[in-house]
Order: sequence, then C-alpha cells, then structure tokens
Amino acid sequence: MHLLNSNGYVVIGPVATGVDALELCRTVLPDLAVVAQTLQGEKSAARLATRLWQFGPVPTVFLLDGSANGQLAECVDAQPLAVVPTNTTDRELLAVLSVAARHAETLKRSRDPDERFFAVAIDLLCFLDFSGYFRRLSPAWERTLGFSLDELMSQPFIEFVHPDDRERTLAQNKVVRHGGQALGFENRYRRKDGSYRWLRWNAASDPDHGVIYSVARDITEARQSAEEREALIRELQQALAEVRTLQEIIPICAYCRRVRDDEDYWQHVEQYIAHHTGAKFSHGVCPSCFDHVVATDLTEQP
Repeated sequence: MHLLNSNGYVVIGPVATGVDALELCRTVLPDLAVVAQTLQGEKSAARLATRLWQFGPVPTVFLLDGSANGQLAECVDAQPLAVVPTNTTDRELLAVLSVAARHAETLKRSRDPDERFFAVAIDLLCFLDFSGYFRRLSPAWERTLGFSLDELMSQPFIEFVHPDDRERTLAQNKVVRHGGQALGFENRYRRKDGSYRWLRWNAASDPDHGVIYSVARDITEARQSAEEREALIRELQQALAEVRTLQEIIPICAYCRRVRDDEDYWQHVEQYIAHHTGAKFSHGVCPSCFDHVVATDLTEQP
C-alpha cells in the first residue's frame, strides 16, 4: 500500500475478503483492482474479478504465487490486464501497474458512450444483485424518488416498495431470478418525502453473474389520468342512465288515460304500448270493475 501511495496511486481501500471488495465497489468504483490469490471469501480470484465487472468497468491485475498454477488458466479466462507473480520486484510491479492503468483509462474512454446513455436515460435503469441490493442505478432514480443513489443502494430494494405491493414484488423477483422475465410489472416505490410513485418494470436476469437488469418507468401521472378518465366515464354512464329514466316517463291524460307519443299524437294506452313493445293485450274485467260496473249494469236492466 505504501509503495502505491508513494508512487501517485490512490488506494481507496485494501480489503481482506471478497465480500468487503464487493461492498466497497457499491459505493466507490475503482479504476483498477489488484487481486491476490490469498483474498479470502472467494472460491477463486478469477470469480471475484468477474463479479467486480458487474459494477462497471473494473479492470484487474492478478498477483499469484507459485502454488497458483492451477488458477492461471482460469485467471486468463477472466481477461485481466496482467497476471504477475507475487515475487515480482517493486519496480517491475510498478511498471505493470503503469501499463495497466493506461489500458484501464483507454477502456474507460471506450465505454464513455455507454456511461453517457446511463447518465441521461429518462427511464430508471438499474442492476439488482440477487442479494436484494441495488448494484448500480442511473441518475434518474434520484430525480424520481428524491433519495441519493447511495441511500438507495444502502438498503434492500424491498424497503422502498409500498407495503401492500411487497408480497407480489418478491414473488415476481423470484420468477426473474429463476430465469423468467418481468414484463409490464407495476408497483409503488416510496419517495423521500413519504409519497409513492407507480413504476412499470421490464426485467431479466443473468444467473451466471447473480444480477437482474431492469428498466422502470414512472407511470404515476398516466395512472392518475386513467383513473380520472374512468371516473368521468362512470359519471357519464350514470348521467345517461338518468336521461334514459326521464325518457321513460310516459305523458298520460289524467282524465281519459290516453298517452301522448313522440309526435304529439294521443293514443289509447293499448295502442301506445303495442307500438313501442311487442306486448299484446287480452281484455278482461277485474273484480272491482265487475262489482261497480258490470254488476250495476245487470241490476239496472229491466
């Protein structure tokens, strides 16, 4: 470490385990990683190097001792910038790191268009670790939710999901982690001010690297517009039903009981109903009319 600092390199944090290395990269992305065979917590230095790349461009230099011959091929497959033995002199190591740093800078410049796309994207882009933490987020997350990227990456993602949406969100996450996809999945995310925004997700996983790549879009205003439109439709339907009810009021004469039709003609009730419906009439006499009319007529006959 002293050798590197004294020669112009800034060491952001020497770590002893692979877990510590990954945690460090969540907050500070190094330009170059020097990975030793003795690093704890990883099955191999090559595996750690591969996982570091998931955070972004993190070129690697491997330091292997004489007993690491079995790992050499695996390290080469990880496409490091250099593989050097641990007994290399300080001067030789500095020369290798100097060349590696230049290559890393070239690689970084070559990825600048990708970085700019990530930075200016309107949608919310993210890499989600299988452990449930955001690994990388586009700046759109800060603009949408108000949290800093560090705040968003410091807690499991589910902590930001609306409590009513968590169960189905975890179920969808499980499907994606097992090789499925999220297409148009919607849930609510908490803003820093305590309000919630509706997000619509498309996501797919990379099981080999333990990461989910996702794109989310804020659809809060669209959902509100849809709800307002549905409410307006319901109001119009109710108003139409009321109009139809009014139209069904039949004007009838209080004296002769004739009905006025739409053309202002007065018709007998039987004619009106037969004209507007398929009903047919059969005439009879109700008991009350029989007592007051028919029976009376029979009594009055000579």
